[in-house]
Amino acid sequence: MVIYMITGSVINAVFIIIGTAIGMIIKGYFPEKIKDALLNALGLVVLFIGIGGALSGGLIVNNGIIETTNTTIMIASMVIGTIIGEILNIENALQKCGDFFERKMKRLAHESSFSEGFVSATLIFGIGAMAVVGALENGLTGNYNILFAKSIIDGVMSIILASTLGIGVGFAAISMLIYQGSISLLAAFVEPYLNDLVVSQMNFVGSILIFVIGLNMLKITKFKVGNMLPAIFIPIIWYIINNLI
Repeated sequence: MVIYMITGSVINAVFIIIGTAIGMIIKGYFPEKIKDALLNALGLVVLFIGIGGALSGGLIVNNGIIETTNTTIMIASMVIGTIIGEILNIENALQKCGDFFERKMKRLAHESSFSEGFVSATLIFGIGAMAVVGALENGLTGNYNILFAKSIIDGVMSIILASTLGIGVGFAAISMLIYQGSISLLAAFVEPYLNDLVVSQMNFVGSILIFVIGLNMLKITKFKVGNMLPAIFIPIIWYIINNLI
């Protein structure tokens, strides 16, 4: 029964590993300038995805006038989530996890970008509506269509990331299995609070974080996006508290 609830997460992990393997094979055929160009191109793609999601979640057209909407919960989510993330120091924990894998895989992980690849891939694959909503759907109904679609996307992203950042990308499969699998197993507890507004808000916040990841990939900023991860789940907590008051 447990395996059935996390089938989508297992498939996602497999696609990441396969994509990383392909990326590592073609890595040697790319000169450094092409690798840098690919990483910049991927950064722009991530930036665009984030902008699109954020605009769709935070803007509406009212009588021909563009207005903002649902910004209160978004602001609260970003502030509270970042405070929690900073206290927990999630970014540092991810970095230490990457360093641990690197030490254990000395023969394969000799490149300096190992931890960067692990952390970047974990954040790119984990942030966003597809990861959360897909894992919840898998846990609640056994349907893993969303996670399967996400697996294909992550597999392609893994090829590009691994060809530039190395084998550390493949170890994000472990973090995705744990992250999404845990959400699937806990789905029954949060299912009563997952209405359209909550899911929309989670997507809104997640899109902003994706946008920031794009900025980091382009080396425009150095935000600790990992420390902002709890912000994605604040809309659920917000909704639960409102129901209790």
